[in-house]
Amino acid sequence: MRIGIIGTGVVGQTLGTKLVSLGHQVMLGSRTKDNEKGLAWTRQAGPGGSTGTFAEAAAFGEVVLNATGGTVSLEALRAAGAEHLAGKLLIDVSNPLVFGPDGGVTLAPVNTDSVGEQIQREFPEARVVKALNTLNCALMVEPGKLAGEHNLFIAGNDAGAKAETVALLGEFGWPAGWIVDLGDITGARATEMMMPFWLRMMGHFGNAEFNYSFKRPR
Repeated sequence: MRIGIIGTGVVGQTLGTKLVSLGHQVMLGSRTKDNEKGLAWTRQAGPGGSTGTFAEAAAFGEVVLNATGGTVSLEALRAAGAEHLAGKLLIDVSNPLVFGPDGGVTLAPVNTDSVGEQIQREFPEARVVKALNTLNCALMVEPGKLAGEHNLFIAGNDAGAKAETVALLGEFGWPAGWIVDLGDITGARATEMMMPFWLRMMGHFGNAEFNYSFKRPR
């Protein structure tokens, strides 16, 4: 499968490396085709990896992943082009974190909106699924690093798109039974609002090697 990833940061590169290792063709997109991080990634990714502009990556991908920061996601996806996103599964991995000068973290948007919803509104022909935004990127692609069952969350309006997302996550090693469907795209509000708590927990543990696990009655 051809997969376009919008963003060349650690999350985008980690997802891209895993997808290439699974046999997919991956293009990382950035504002400019000669982005240094993107070019460095292609050198280590091998023939399955390439880099281009946001628009080139979106056009390339049969599936598109948004791995940009949530506060700039709309700008990046506008540059990618609505025509290159129409009809495609668009997995949104972003979080709208705003870091204050005192080190405090807030979210924008929050409570009554989410980045996932903003993307779906602006690109109504894309099939947006919020996923993978509640844990460290190393665990996104290798859930077996943690012992036992732990959970991922998805949200989106299109049942078929969510099924495709679950299948792709299965390639990463996520059993379908570990994935919790939070309903339509408004469920993205809940997962984005988990992030300030996640950051606190990272500070408590001193690392990012943890995830949520929900216990239910037998």
